[in-house]
Amino acid sequence: MPKVLIADKMDKQAEEIFVRNGIEFDIKTGLSPEELTAIVGGYDGIACRSSAKVNADVIAAAKNVKVIGRAGIGVDTIDVPAATAAGIVVMNTPFGNSITTAEHALAMMMALARQIPQASASTHDGKWEKSKFMGVELYSKVLGVIGCGNIGAIVANRALGLGMDVVAYDPFLTAERADELGVRQTSLDELYALADFITIHVPKTEKTNKMIDSVALAKMKKNVRIINCARGGLIVEADLKAALDSGHVAGAALDVFEVEPAQSNILFGHPHVICTPHLGASTSEAQVNVAIQVAEQMSDFLLKGAVTNAINTPSISTEDAPKLKPYMLLATQVGKLAGQIVQSGIKSIEISYIGAVTQVNTRPLTASVLAAILSTMSDHVNLVNAPEIAKSMKINVIDTYSEDVGDWPVALGVKINCEDGVHSVMGTLFGGREPRIVQIESVPIEAAVSSYMLLIKNDDKPGMIGALGTILADAGCNIADFRLGRVGSGQTAVALVSIDSPLSDEVFSKIESIPQIRQARRLSF
Repeated sequence: MPKVLIADKMDKQAEEIFVRNGIEFDIKTGLSPEELTAIVGGYDGIACRSSAKVNADVIAAAKNVKVIGRAGIGVDTIDVPAATAAGIVVMNTPFGNSITTAEHALAMMMALARQIPQASASTHDGKWEKSKFMGVELYSKVLGVIGCGNIGAIVANRALGLGMDVVAYDPFLTAERADELGVRQTSLDELYALADFITIHVPKTEKTNKMIDSVALAKMKKNVRIINCARGGLIVEADLKAALDSGHVAGAALDVFEVEPAQSNILFGHPHVICTPHLGASTSEAQVNVAIQVAEQMSDFLLKGAVTNAINTPSISTEDAPKLKPYMLLATQVGKLAGQIVQSGIKSIEISYIGAVTQVNTRPLTASVLAAILSTMSDHVNLVNAPEIAKSMKINVIDTYSEDVGDWPVALGVKINCEDGVHSVMGTLFGGREPRIVQIESVPIEAAVSSYMLLIKNDDKPGMIGALGTILADAGCNIADFRLGRVGSGQTAVALVSIDSPLSDEVFSKIESIPQIRQARRLSF
């Protein structure tokens, strides 16, 4: 039975979902990374929010952990590269607090436009400074949305309802999606020049870290107002302060900071800055939503193999998981066989999807093929880290698709370009469920894989089968199945032999010495 560590405070409904799904859990919150490291090895999953620090040391000790679930969007507190290298799926819940965060950004924009926090503090002090707090309308103003994903799109929609003109910069935003949202796509520089208000909704990456610096600020329209409810560190805080002091930027509303908890900051106390303590997701509805989602996602993964909202591996929905299961098995068997043929450095791997398989989500299948191939050369390879390992090995991975079914209604082929030549394997599904190998090194053959096998490439001449049988019989090794394929009479033949037990080096050496055999491989699955 899977066991999960709930490492941060979450709504009780997360516990109820784990109980309903038969998943054991412990609740241990407020632990330091050192304390987490000491206990994490006993769990299959970690459910966390923003307090638990799942760093590289924690992940190194997480020998049994298969999934880390973040109840929320940001994964700054999780060492994602380390998790990926360890083959651990990292999930977040990007939809659970989207509305809440978008509404907070809009509230900050309105408060900024009308100086509501400053006016409130002044009025509480018994002052009546109507003329001091002259605001601006949002109506007809240009809102620049940087990052138009889940949250940015909601902000854009609500802003259009307020009568604002919305321009958006997002390298992943398509023209069709922009039209659907009713926003105008711009370059980043054009957005800076046009926008009266700018709201930021991007993740923190190498490209976005410190993206709003003195250079970017100088490109912005005078009296621009900036809202950041995304991640701390997107704005260079010293540069923003200088722009506020000079009057180029009229105001800023910040929910996130470079260092959090932010108990002191260069912007604190500035008369034109509104600050909140990372409240973007802080509504009762959002807390319930993300807790439910993370528990459901982790349960589906641990029990059914479904991968939802993963940061570091292709997603597999609960609906897709049973459909993909036979394809995943086929991909693993074809990849494992191909990987055991290879005896030199790999330059590229081409994965061919033919027929019905082109209609399913093939990204997990590609990961399965890569994991199977690379597992023959390296330990601890799985679906999560295989693509990154291939990239680190400078292996070019190519997927191709064809609906021209030929001999098989569905087929999956692997072609590996190596330093010693090209090796290929193709498989199919019998009855849509049972994997079969149907081609090896361009030679047709039909075989099911078993735990222990021999792959033999030989000259198609009499005597090979008899000699092989004699050697195996003398070694007390039983043949469970024997499949032979050939290009033509007297040409190259390929044999796949299922045996009941692994072969010793001595017996295998005798097989290699059979005159007709060009090449032999011991296989295990």
